[in-house]
Amino acid sequence: MKKYFALKAVFTLIAGVALVSCGGGGNDYSSTSRGTGWDVTGKNGGFELNTKYKEQETGPGLVFVEGGTFTMGRVKDDPMHDWNNTPNQQHVQSFYIDETEVTNGMYLEMLDWIKGVFPPEDEEYRNIYNGAVPDTLVWRNRLGFNEEMTKNYLRHPAYQNYPVVGVTWIQAVEFSEWRTDRVNELILNQEGFTSKDALANQDAGSTFSTETYLNAPTLAYGGDDEKTRGGKRSESLEKRKTQKAAKQGEGGGEASGLYVTRKDGIILPGYRLPTEAEWEYAALAEVSQREYNAYRGRKKYPWDGQYTRSGKRQTRGDHMANFKQGDGDYGGIAGWSDDGADITAEVMTYEPNEFGVYDMAGNVSEWVADVYRPIVDDEFNDFNYYRGNQYTKNKIGADGMIAVVEADSIVYDTLSNGKTIARALPGEIQQVEVDENETYLRTNFDRSDNRDFRDGDRRSSKYFDNTDQLEDNKRMYDSPLHTVDSDSLGTLDRQYDQENTRTTLIDNEVRVIKGGSWRDRAYWLDPASRRFYPQDMAKDDLGFRCAMSRVGSKSKKNKRPRN
Repeated sequence: MKKYFALKAVFTLIAGVALVSCGGGGNDYSSTSRGTGWDVTGKNGGFELNTKYKEQETGPGLVFVEGGTFTMGRVKDDPMHDWNNTPNQQHVQSFYIDETEVTNGMYLEMLDWIKGVFPPEDEEYRNIYNGAVPDTLVWRNRLGFNEEMTKNYLRHPAYQNYPVVGVTWIQAVEFSEWRTDRVNELILNQEGFTSKDALANQDAGSTFSTETYLNAPTLAYGGDDEKTRGGKRSESLEKRKTQKAAKQGEGGGEASGLYVTRKDGIILPGYRLPTEAEWEYAALAEVSQREYNAYRGRKKYPWDGQYTRSGKRQTRGDHMANFKQGDGDYGGIAGWSDDGADITAEVMTYEPNEFGVYDMAGNVSEWVADVYRPIVDDEFNDFNYYRGNQYTKNKIGADGMIAVVEADSIVYDTLSNGKTIARALPGEIQQVEVDENETYLRTNFDRSDNRDFRDGDRRSSKYFDNTDQLEDNKRMYDSPLHTVDSDSLGTLDRQYDQENTRTTLIDNEVRVIKGGSWRDRAYWLDPASRRFYPQDMAKDDLGFRCAMSRVGSKSKKNKRPRN
């Protein structure tokens, strides 16, 4: 250890002399610590800091949205008299969002992967595939002929670039998680950190999970060490770490030092559903608006102007979005006045907004992450607003190791509509609610489930001071309580709430949907409009797109040079 410090001091001294000789000032900390002046390149076996990281790469399908302040909600009269979008000023951080809605082709890619890894003909995995398949029966109408849509819309190649529909909020979240793992798995493989065959020959016991790889890399791919450490760069990293450990007098390198970690900046943050604030901000795209009225939320549509047809000379009269024109009019008169679609339209049919995002008005409404409430509680928070936080932590097994879902221990949940879904796929880390070890004496959060915080919990109820009333199950949002259970044979016991005193459909299981669809009038094209729908149900005009958080700088502009 003394030898290590002696070498380090010599190197740091040489580096310091070289820095001074290069011309005074000496504020270049590309190889030395800003805090101590010590070497941070790791060349002499010491601490290594990634000083070459530039900025986050843009993930597949995403476009960058620079964050900022905007007026969330509608600033004009509300003819629907919902009064659920009162204007309030919010600030969102920079993020990425899908250029288009998730298409049938994109979703079919996941279904094909699931079918290959978890064969539905295997009774043990049947519910994994069945729980991921969209509900194609959403196209049926008692007095309408839509059977061809039921049969063809999801799988026929004519619709592969059309937005996927019939997907529940829960399925949209699962797709986002699956997409995260596939993107990061490919990045690691292309960068040479996993073996050449790591992407092939996968089965239910050896799947890749991003969080498992980051938190317990030896358990990734089902503990297959040849895959996680079989790449060329992985072998080079292992050799370098071993040499570093030898210089420090510690013998062989530790296994935890032979894998990619967060500090390497290679693995991307997770794909997810955008929050309502992010979605509305991306839809408004006020990046070029410099007028006071625009800043105060006067913009009506994702495009400039107050009309749904183009006013430009070359495209004058063309429709700006796919929506319902009027009773029995879903596209206009065939020919020049037609909007080009009667149901959904192929993505990128219409012009993008100024962020480069397509179809933020019309085509399909979209799921967002938030739990629905009639108001946005901006008095409590006006930064990255989001209602729906359910904090969890990694489960630790009896052996003291992180607990990973095994192929023979999948837990399934039965939804209120009777459908069965897997809570987590094999290879993923099991999650449990946070407890008082994380919440004790904290001022920023004190519970795991915060979906009804300040609007639906006991403290916000008028019965809060009356213990007897609370014991009688008096709730702020007195919604129906349907239950469904499944026995060991899979037989469902559905209990429909027939109570006639229920006052609302709002509860913690309904999510916000944004944007108008091909079934909606122009009123719903306003990005401020908002509705809700049960998270385990689907419609033929409801889809989704993914988002991703940005880490680091707010913008992609050139940074101020350090001098």
